[in-house]
Amino acid sequence: MELDPAIVAKLRERADRARELSEQLSQPGQAAAPHYTRLLREHGQLEVASKLHERYRSLLAREAEARRIAADASEDRELRELASEDLAALEPDALALHDEIKRELVTTHEDLRTRVIIEVRAGTGGDEATLFARDLYRIYQRYFEQKRWRIEELELHASEVGGLKEIIVAVEGADCWRLLRFESGGHRVQRVPTTEAQGRIHTSAATVAVLPEAEEAEVKIGDGDLRIDTMRAGGPGGQSVNKTSSAVRITHLPTNTVVICQDEKSQHKNKAKAMRILSSRLLEAEERRLHAERAAARKSQVGSGDRSERVRTYNYPQNRVTDHRLAENYSLEQVLAGKLDPMLEALAAVEWEERLAAL
Repeated sequence: MELDPAIVAKLRERADRARELSEQLSQPGQAAAPHYTRLLREHGQLEVASKLHERYRSLLAREAEARRIAADASEDRELRELASEDLAALEPDALALHDEIKRELVTTHEDLRTRVIIEVRAGTGGDEATLFARDLYRIYQRYFEQKRWRIEELELHASEVGGLKEIIVAVEGADCWRLLRFESGGHRVQRVPTTEAQGRIHTSAATVAVLPEAEEAEVKIGDGDLRIDTMRAGGPGGQSVNKTSSAVRITHLPTNTVVICQDEKSQHKNKAKAMRILSSRLLEAEERRLHAERAAARKSQVGSGDRSERVRTYNYPQNRVTDHRLAENYSLEQVLAGKLDPMLEALAAVEWEERLAAL
């Protein structure tokens, strides 16, 4: 039994790193170190690979011993027959272990994230684009309900015709990042708008960004990196919306990333929401950079999440949705009902194959 040398080398590398981290974490005073949480998380992510490496070495030793006995003429005949049977039994075990190792090597800690932030924005198309952004978000709402994921609205800007200029929500649930990240990109709709008097088909667009929600230890923001401004909230008047400086604008100076939150009446709550969005945008930018480096040699990047990329077209006259990365059509009626799993699982499978090919 011998696995692909490249796969074995990657597995050994992870096992060595896990052992190195174990030694580092066991040193006195490490629990108080600022990087302790990060190292602990990394060690946890490598534990499975370490155990798989132990199983691989154990299987190799078992195979070597069985071969030695089977080939030794001085050994008892019955013992040699048992060794030969053991060798035959090792083959399915080795194949199963090989699959487990490949699955572990192509799984990243990002795949296991359970919290994301989704931003849906109207694109080109005027009022119709805001209506499409609203309809697109409703599709997601239905999908979230089916998956029993938790949703928290962070920011919303409606249009005068009842559409959405922008909506930002936090989503929490098992597999939410693994599946939803494929939604990032440009979404296009072809239909007759309700505002169209002559029945002509229009094309409008919306953009979707799916960001992994950053945990505190994942993004480092220095004390001097932020400029925080407060202002009166915009939009329609009300009990207090324009009477107090509750809106918050946070600018991350090193990257010039700006986040504005004004939905809450409390300045403190708006600041907390803005920081969540800002941290996630900074984390996404870094992960996109790393993803681009890792995928540079691939022919395609199904999970690139490039917002300028057109990922899907919703064609109402022909009752179909086309995912351009898969070159496949799906029922518009099913998609509008929030039944996105067939598309998202297919995209995940394609990327899985790309990762395996890149090992």
